[in-house]
Amino acid sequence: MGLFSGFKVVSLTDAAATRVKDIIDNSDKPILGLRLGIEKGGCAGMSYTLDYVSEPDPKDDVVEDRGVKVFVDPKATMFLLGTVMDFETSKVSSGFVFKNPNEVSACGCGESVELKPADPAALEPTH
Repeated sequence: MGLFSGFKVVSLTDAAATRVKDIIDNSDKPILGLRLGIEKGGCAGMSYTLDYVSEPDPKDDVVEDRGVKVFVDPKATMFLLGTVMDFETSKVSSGFVFKNPNEVSACGCGESVELKPADPAALEPTH
């Protein structure tokens, strides 16, 4: 149980959950899900990271949504609270996109974002 166990840190759309299932099913090695985090970098200051999870980290916030697991890096939780993870396909690209209420701005290329920490007092518990 993470620090924000009363809150849903991240939720997934049907498209995102389907893509995560596809990744798990088609992986060369057994994986449990994806780990979502953030790292410093890019012209707006931060970017989202996704990694395969074969062994869970007990410090991760684990989100189970639509039949898949997303593990949230505890260092990223305050920046990701309330985020909706989607998967979009266009004529030129496809990938995960994040609708994050903590996003202050994004760069023009869409590769990085400026994030502010969430205010837990402003959030409603999900239970």
